[in-house]
Amino acid sequence: MTASRAELAAVATEAAETLAEADADEAVRWAVEQFGDDLIVASNMQDAVLVDVVAKIKPDVDVLFLDTGYHFAETLGVRDAVATVYPDVRIIDARPEQTVAEQDAEHGPRLYERDPNQCCHLRKVVPLRRTLAAYSCWITGVRRVDAPTRANTPIVAWDDRNGLVKVNPLAAWTDEEFDDYLRRHGVLQNPLVGEGYLSIGCAPCTAKVAPGADPRSGRWAGTSKTECGLHA
Repeated sequence: MTASRAELAAVATEAAETLAEADADEAVRWAVEQFGDDLIVASNMQDAVLVDVVAKIKPDVDVLFLDTGYHFAETLGVRDAVATVYPDVRIIDARPEQTVAEQDAEHGPRLYERDPNQCCHLRKVVPLRRTLAAYSCWITGVRRVDAPTRANTPIVAWDDRNGLVKVNPLAAWTDEEFDDYLRRHGVLQNPLVGEGYLSIGCAPCTAKVAPGADPRSGRWAGTSKTECGLHA
C-alpha cells in the first residue's frame, strides 16, 4: 500500500473505531488485507505467540527483531528457532549503528547503567524507526495487562512518532488467555520464562521477578524506568 502519512492516519483512525472490539484474528486479517507485504510483526522473542497468530494468516510475514547486542543467548536461540519452525517468515534483524564496543568507546562502558534511556534510544528506538520507515503498518504483542502504562492500548492506532499504523491484536488478552494459547498450540517460549524472567529484554537490564510481583518489575529493576521507548 502506497499512501501518504495523512491517508494512513485516516485509515488508522477509522479502524480504531470499527475494530475496537475485534479479536486477534480479525485484527490481523484486517491488517493483512489492508497492507499485504507492507507490514511487519515486532517480536522480542520472549515467545512466538504473536508470530504464530499472524503466520496462520500470513505465513510469509516479515518479523522484526531488535538485535541490540545485549540479548541473552536463549533469546537469540528463540529467534533462530522461529526461523526454523516458520520457514516462510523473514526475520529482519534491526541492529544499532554502533556495536557494543563502539558505543563503549564513544559513551563509556555500561551506558545501560549510567543512562539507560540513552542506551535504549541508541540500541532500540533508532533501529526500530529506521526499520519501520520501510513499512506502512506494524503489528505488536502489547497487551493491556502488561503494565499500567499499557492499560488503554487500542487494537488499532495511529503511531504518530513512527509515522505508520500500529495494530495490537493481543491487546485485550488476559494472562490466562495468553498462556492457554501458548499451551494449546505448542508455541515456542523463551526458556528463561520458566526460570522467573517474566519480561525479557537486554540481559544487563533484566532480572527475575519476585513471586506475585508485576512481570515488568524485572525490567530496569531499582530504577524508575518502565519502558524502553518503543511503545510509550
